[in-house]
Amino acid sequence: MARREKTETSVEGLTENQARVEHARLAQEIAEHDRRYYQQDAPTVSDAEYDALRQRYNAIEARFPQLRTAQSLTQHVGAAPSARFAKVRHAVPMLSLDNAFADEDVIDFVGRIRRFLRLPEDEQIVFSAEPKIDGLSMSLRYEDGALVTGATRGDGAEGEDVTANVKTLEDIPKRLNGKNIPAVCDVRGEVYMTKHAFFALNKHQAEIGGQVFANPRNSAAGSLRQKDPSITASRPLGFFAYAWGEMSEMSADTQSGMIKWFTSCGFKTNPLSRMCRSVEELLAFHREIELQRGSLDYDIDGVVYKVERLDWQERLGFVSRSPRWAIAHKFPAEKATTVVRDIEVQVGRTGALTPVAKLEPVTVGGVVVQNATLHNADEIARLDVRRGDTVHIQRAGDVIPQVLGVVLEKRPRDAKPYKFPTKCPCPLHTDVVREIIAGGEEGARAHCTGEFACPYQTLGHLEHFVSRRAFDIDGLGEKQIAFFHEQGWINEPADIFTLRERNGKFTLKGTSGKIRLEEVEGFGETSVRNLFSAIEARREISLERFIYALGIRHVGETTAVALARGYGSWAAFHDACLRLARGDNDAKEEMDALDQIGETVIESLRDYFAEQHNRRRFERLALQVRILEAEKPRADSAIAGKTVVFTGTLEKMTRDEAKASAERLGAKVSGSVSKKTDYVVAGPGAGSKLAEAKKLGVAVLTEDEWAKLVR
Repeated sequence: MARREKTETSVEGLTENQARVEHARLAQEIAEHDRRYYQQDAPTVSDAEYDALRQRYNAIEARFPQLRTAQSLTQHVGAAPSARFAKVRHAVPMLSLDNAFADEDVIDFVGRIRRFLRLPEDEQIVFSAEPKIDGLSMSLRYEDGALVTGATRGDGAEGEDVTANVKTLEDIPKRLNGKNIPAVCDVRGEVYMTKHAFFALNKHQAEIGGQVFANPRNSAAGSLRQKDPSITASRPLGFFAYAWGEMSEMSADTQSGMIKWFTSCGFKTNPLSRMCRSVEELLAFHREIELQRGSLDYDIDGVVYKVERLDWQERLGFVSRSPRWAIAHKFPAEKATTVVRDIEVQVGRTGALTPVAKLEPVTVGGVVVQNATLHNADEIARLDVRRGDTVHIQRAGDVIPQVLGVVLEKRPRDAKPYKFPTKCPCPLHTDVVREIIAGGEEGARAHCTGEFACPYQTLGHLEHFVSRRAFDIDGLGEKQIAFFHEQGWINEPADIFTLRERNGKFTLKGTSGKIRLEEVEGFGETSVRNLFSAIEARREISLERFIYALGIRHVGETTAVALARGYGSWAAFHDACLRLARGDNDAKEEMDALDQIGETVIESLRDYFAEQHNRRRFERLALQVRILEAEKPRADSAIAGKTVVFTGTLEKMTRDEAKASAERLGAKVSGSVSKKTDYVVAGPGAGSKLAEAKKLGVAVLTEDEWAKLVR
């Protein structure tokens, strides 16, 4: 994070208003990077820059916990699976790891584990440490010892079915070796390509005019995602096993014991893995592996530390998108120097203007990089980046670097300070304004005022609407949406569902006659028939997907899920938002009582539903589709569907452990007491929340009573 500390206000120096705006900006930017990385295999930022964004976001939430809502980036992982493959639901979610960037982060990680488990200082915590392979995560499901399914991670809950392809990999056994194999065994690990195989593949691809990959990770992903398994079979892919999902029976009670069992079953496991019994040993292992990094024939970008005891892993549990018992200690980024040829501005779905530095191509760590995001006008001013400047850059694993600073002694004499545009680059050339946050302060974000009149924003909203995590319409991707929008055939989401009835009434720009879509170059009878069928299949949609597809600012997937579960139906949610837009305070309080729904989301919903144009758009859309009610809460425990508040000091478990336990049993954990609260669990020192519970007549339980209830 060296660059951000030098060029941006430190987290400690942010006011709450500034933090709120920065927090929202980072969430939006990271979500876009996730889409490009997971859905398109085409990242536009480096690992280091992405990690820096995540790190700053997490630091803001740590200092301003009131900003932590259901939209938090810690609530989701990965991206939706590709429509090219059938989808596989993971019995146990495939989550990602939190990152450590400095030795202090590792020390904090160990300290958090000790505090969570309430371990005395003299009790040793043993870790299993292993290199972090930079490849493609894979889940392999075995039933009665036979491989039945191979699936990518996807969005963590649902992945791509690549069974036929993984069966061509020599490192993946088709049947597990040994006796007493569990009836169900989900082995997880990383598919990768060696460096020498990567260079040989790229040489061959260049010779035949095929796709040349940016790095081994992308080549592994591209090789595995082939519709023809014979192509995958021709690519030299390897696999390291290191984790597991659903297991009908465990074969060991330690992390290293499970790894040894994988080896006995016929899997390759990383020979560099090691047991570490202190923070000092963890850090020493990290330095040792970093020195070996260049000599390894596969890419790694850090070291993973996991708590050795599985019973402790079970107690520690998870924090939404990652386990508490593991962390990835990343390596520093690689650096180089190049020239800024130009600075271009891109307009996003929400109208945000993002400047991008177009670089003189330079090879960093074996990858040619040509672009770097400059984030906003303030960052350009702080760095004083100009066209023609020589800049220091760094990357860590992907294509796009981060700009560290300018080499002033090499600045051209005629280089002029960059002037951020005051007009949108769209054809309307609408005004560009800076965000004004509470208190009258000017935020860092600049955006086009054209809203839905701006073609960039309209197009962005339509692309979001059909994206994998929204309506997920097969055959209607960004390319097709861009074409239909350019022709004027789709201007809002409802238009998608009237395409078939309007077929034959279309007019291509520059022509006068009416045509059918089948007559347009690039389409055909089969593809059009499949497209219309895919559209019809999406006339029935889940409530959370519908809410997410609307593209409301600050309403991400997990926020949409929280809102869907909170209101249950579109009618109830719609009514609540309309009341919110009219200034109904009861509606605001009801929404605020929902778990992890905060002021930022409430304000966005109020503004969105207050705008008549928006209401007309989604009301026309609602006439075209059937919106399903949300899934009912789990009903297999005494607290399923109940709202619980913990207050005071818990003596038999930590607050985090209590919350994790309640959520596993289907309860909603809230931070405030309201008339919607079912239980308040009060320990010693309970104050205002206990008083509010008594005032509202909410059931108050002691810690022992709570334990008896959930048991």
